[in-house]
Amino acid sequence: MIIWILGGALTLAVLGIGGFIFNNMTYFERDMAAVWRAGFVEKQVMINGSLLNYAEGPNNGPVLLLIHGQAVDWKSYAKVLPKLSQQYHVFAVDCYGHGNSARVPEKYSTVAMGTDISIFIEKVIGEPVVVSGHSSGGLLAAWLAANKPDLVQGVVLEDPPFFTSVLPRAEKSWNYVDLATTAHNFLESGETDFVSYNIIHGKFITLFKDLQPKLTADVLEYRAKHPDDAVKIYYMPPIMNEIFRGLNTYDPRFGDTFYTDSWNTGFDHAETLANIQVPAVLIHTNWSYNADGILMAAMDDKDAERARSLINDVQFFKVDSGHGFHFEKPAEFIQILLDFKKQIH
Repeated sequence: MIIWILGGALTLAVLGIGGFIFNNMTYFERDMAAVWRAGFVEKQVMINGSLLNYAEGPNNGPVLLLIHGQAVDWKSYAKVLPKLSQQYHVFAVDCYGHGNSARVPEKYSTVAMGTDISIFIEKVIGEPVVVSGHSSGGLLAAWLAANKPDLVQGVVLEDPPFFTSVLPRAEKSWNYVDLATTAHNFLESGETDFVSYNIIHGKFITLFKDLQPKLTADVLEYRAKHPDDAVKIYYMPPIMNEIFRGLNTYDPRFGDTFYTDSWNTGFDHAETLANIQVPAVLIHTNWSYNADGILMAAMDDKDAERARSLINDVQFFKVDSGHGFHFEKPAEFIQILLDFKKQIH
């Protein structure tokens, strides 16, 4: 009997480990299969002289435009697209410097990119939208709502780095000390593969402590064997492999704009928030400061409260999630978007 019990426990352990690895290595393909089954089609269009890649779902309601954050692409929304498309006509864009959109560093700023997205709304979508942006995409969504109110019916701001991504404050933010600085240094290094450079020099790798040497070695080995493919590490959870996937098509010149602050040229955060007059949602995720006083998040509570106080008509959600809320807690994100639809229609 004891042998049977031990054998059963060992089988369960093996199955559990196998399931963990299977999920880590196949989450993206499974999520995207559901996106294609839901009727999404990937398309490309020239906007103001630059190629913009995007996806469009079936026309099942008002238009929802999704704008991803830095170092991912439109497919980062894969977990939420099928259900959102049941009640919205969903469009999701690849920002310049990401995914399959153009690499045009002269347009790597809120104003320039926001202007081209507004042209996309006018010329391709052809009607006002609900726009939801994550992280840097949230900054773009806020700019659109404030500066193109005739094109925006409502705005959802998913954990955007208001105030914290502006110098000199930015110097004490994780994005600045990690991705922005690494991107800047890479551009000056003469190296050609940002993924490999990032795993060696990026600050984020230090978060893995004792696992750091193995993870670095495994990423470099994978990159050497598959130089054109996104890195996948079997023991890394989907949220980590999603970062590797996005970096494969990421232009580090985009990250450099957060190092130099050129992303914010002509873009005042407080003024923009105060000029939003459409219904709005502000989502704030978990935050902390490390021992060096670096903000390990997009905003702390004071930043979020300041942003909240500046928006005229806003619903505020404090959620128990990491920065990638729509990826980590898809059901909660979907519910917020569906409830918002009821509010504005």
